[in-house]
Amino acid sequence: MSAADEILDIVDEHDQVIGQYPRGEAYARNLRHRCVFIEARDGEGRIFVHRRTPTKLVFPSLHDMFVGGVVGAGESYDDAALREAEEELGVTGLPRPSFLFKFLYDDEAGRTWWSAVYEVRCDLPVRPQAEEVAWHDFLPEDEVERRLGEWGWVPDGLAAYERLETYRTARDTAR
Repeated sequence: MSAADEILDIVDEHDQVIGQYPRGEAYARNLRHRCVFIEARDGEGRIFVHRRTPTKLVFPSLHDMFVGGVVGAGESYDDAALREAEEELGVTGLPRPSFLFKFLYDDEAGRTWWSAVYEVRCDLPVRPQAEEVAWHDFLPEDEVERRLGEWGWVPDGLAAYERLETYRTARDTAR
């Protein structure tokens, strides 16, 4: 089955399932669905950053500071986060990613999806999928910050990154 044929739950503005469609049709019709974003850090605290392949259905050839993807029909966010992290990093035995928060992503093109953001530590040697990842590295956080204005980034990843920074600032302030 191709990625475009994968069945997704279509959800409303409250993240309640209202139908199911193949991914390709959901994308073509801008139907609201579910995605997961996982920030993967190595033992030194560096962030896994990658450039997507030119064959990706959405945001081809752009950089991302998250691994992740769509949540399949009937799949939980938590299960999708572990599956996607292991698939994109090319590892098995990853600890279950920790859920942080969820937000509704939407853009000027009419694309919209519920986005669950997670974090995970990956101490395993990574072997990203060649069909998904064209380039990768673990980068220090300050280098990621420097690259934000230099590289082309996936817009939903940027939205998740900005919210993650706000989330962490609020959490640290509350301590």
